[in-house]
Amino acid sequence: MACNLNTVFLPHRISACGREPVSSKTQGFCLPSSPADGGASLAWSALSHDSVLATSGSLHLSTTITRKSPTQTLIVTEERKSTTAGKFGRYGGKFVPETLMLCLSQLEAELKVVLHDEEFQAELATALKDYVGRETPLYLAQRITNHYKNSMGEGPEIYLKREDLNHCGAHKMNNAIAQAMLAKRIGRKSIVAATGAGQHGVATAAACAKLALECTIYMGRMDMERQSSNVTFMNLLGAEVRSVDGSFKDATSEAIRHWVNNLDSSYHLAGAPVGPHPCPAMVREFQSVIGKETRKQAMEKWGGKPDVLVACVGSGSNALGLFHEFVRDEDVRLIGVEAAGVGLESGKHSATLATGEVGVYQGAMSYLLQDEEGQIIGPHSVAVGLEYPGVSPELSFLKDIGRAEFYTVTDQEAIDAYRRVSQLEGIIPAMEASHAIAFLEKLCPTLPDGARVVVSCSGRGDKDAEMVLEHI
Repeated sequence: MACNLNTVFLPHRISACGREPVSSKTQGFCLPSSPADGGASLAWSALSHDSVLATSGSLHLSTTITRKSPTQTLIVTEERKSTTAGKFGRYGGKFVPETLMLCLSQLEAELKVVLHDEEFQAELATALKDYVGRETPLYLAQRITNHYKNSMGEGPEIYLKREDLNHCGAHKMNNAIAQAMLAKRIGRKSIVAATGAGQHGVATAAACAKLALECTIYMGRMDMERQSSNVTFMNLLGAEVRSVDGSFKDATSEAIRHWVNNLDSSYHLAGAPVGPHPCPAMVREFQSVIGKETRKQAMEKWGGKPDVLVACVGSGSNALGLFHEFVRDEDVRLIGVEAAGVGLESGKHSATLATGEVGVYQGAMSYLLQDEEGQIIGPHSVAVGLEYPGVSPELSFLKDIGRAEFYTVTDQEAIDAYRRVSQLEGIIPAMEASHAIAFLEKLCPTLPDGARVVVSCSGRGDKDAEMVLEHI
């Protein structure tokens, strides 16, 4: 079934009073204006930051909330909407042509079944334990903790959630194995996916090998050069890796082009919580094991919750995986760290939430990197996995209501953190995770003694070692 990609991926800039097409010359479908048709209601407005948590841009611990606040009420309401219309406030939705609506609706229905199917959940639990290697440790990084103590020996305790110890070396396997199982359950024999840093590609290839599924991975040509070891692993695992001119966003477009031409036999295995519903919610659900384990492990280690959670943000899969369990716990700060590249003022960055504007891209509404005419701006980061011009609709919503905070870290700061953790803890983090770790330089001096900080170490960094040494 052929489909003009312009009708699927047409970016739209959102004005104060409605949607404006990128250009009168651009071909594509007319975006629906009714939420029932998959559109986004622009009448929705978030609570002001002052009326919820004064967290965005602040580096002070939040006050514990002992009763249901307006933020909690709003979050509960939007969670219900996310399971039906795929909406998080005004974000998300299904901005796709009719040819894809049936396929997405069928996927949504099957997802609702498996999330409550005891047999599927038991099989997934076994796979996560015996194949993926969960649960991953919540590791007290003692030397990093000591590094951030002040002259009086006071400072926060730093814990790393060791997703780098998963099979294939990243959090991506949590979602890949679950979706591959779902694809096989609905009778699909061929899997197609796109990857940036290669971690999702490797995880998908491994899951397909285990489940006897054909696997095709699309990857940007430059990303293949920068992450050549992961390309080797994907080939070794039996996947066909196809090169695409451009970066991850272009690979994603090609992967979905492949899918829409083979809807009856193939399954698009999304690794990022972006795109049309139910993709964002599905990826979030399958990654939420990270936060669920963190809550359990924190209770076992110190009898309470973390004070602060920190995760890098590209499209948002590892951040949502850690954050989602604690969204209603307003005494737990949620901090996402984006890639500032060579500086926000340079324009060479991937800081979508820090500098982007609301628009529609690749099937959903969220914050985007776009110019004044609504054209997508190419992202940049030393961490390939953070190079994406959009972001999760759910994170866009959490930003607007002030529930989560978002900051940025430059390429050089991330490289410095990569070396620091390697030399202090003997742990080599992925360059993506190094962005989250780098933010500790700014965060730790503001925290009280004994505050417990959990940082998502989303992947291992052997793939980045050569690049880091070149920079040094």
